[in-house]
Amino acid sequence: MTTGSELRDRRESAGLSLEQLASMTSVRMGLISEMESNNFSHCGGDTYARGHLKNIALRLGLEPNHFVEMYNAEHSMDHRAIHELLVESNVTAIPRESKKLSWKIPALASVLILATIGIVQIVVSNQSEPVPTAVAESSQSPTPEATVSAVESASPTASASSTPSATPSVTPSATQSAPTGSVTLVLSAERGNSFFNVVVDGKSVVKGSLFQGDVKTYKGEKSISIYLSNPAGVDVTHNGKLLAPLGGQNQEVRRTFR
Repeated sequence: MTTGSELRDRRESAGLSLEQLASMTSVRMGLISEMESNNFSHCGGDTYARGHLKNIALRLGLEPNHFVEMYNAEHSMDHRAIHELLVESNVTAIPRESKKLSWKIPALASVLILATIGIVQIVVSNQSEPVPTAVAESSQSPTPEATVSAVESASPTASASSTPSATPSVTPSATQSAPTGSVTLVLSAERGNSFFNVVVDGKSVVKGSLFQGDVKTYKGEKSISIYLSNPAGVDVTHNGKLLAPLGGQNQEVRRTFR
């Protein structure tokens, strides 16, 4: 048996119609009908849903918490961390791309190996050839062929060591996944009340009711995640920029800001 079916059975046992119960509790008849169908999404959050259930229980001659315990077991979000709810809705999921190894690194390694082999061969060949005494003085300066060979062999090493291509370029995915600095979020209840939950850098900092006229400011190093039960009544300012309404009246939204 669900909370909604228990509510309907108790109302019918008391001999009350939906219209009569709505008049006695000041709760809209359409909302009571949704609650009896076990749909509490338009109640404005857990706090308001429990309040409606207690009000109805008293009018039906029951204990105030008669329906609340069943509701908590089936629907309450107080028993689940806000981070789990955000993960389920893919709010905190960040797509990542695998980094590809640049072709320049293997090419640079090949050039260095070839240059080293060439230099070693030149040195070995020069040492293995005897130098005549008569031309010893003139042989102190390198011949044009040796100079050209040395320049051609050494130039890949010099250019390879000085070229900026030796440093792997940063892929766009790595830039996007890097931290973007501190995050500031301002919640201002301008047009109504809302039940809210705030998680800063993965840690829950507040959970409760945001009443009309309240203004709350939160700062984080990496991210701020929020849950609002009535986003139409709350203005959200992200890093100094006022955002468009996150949802309609009595809707439930979860967002993460970085």
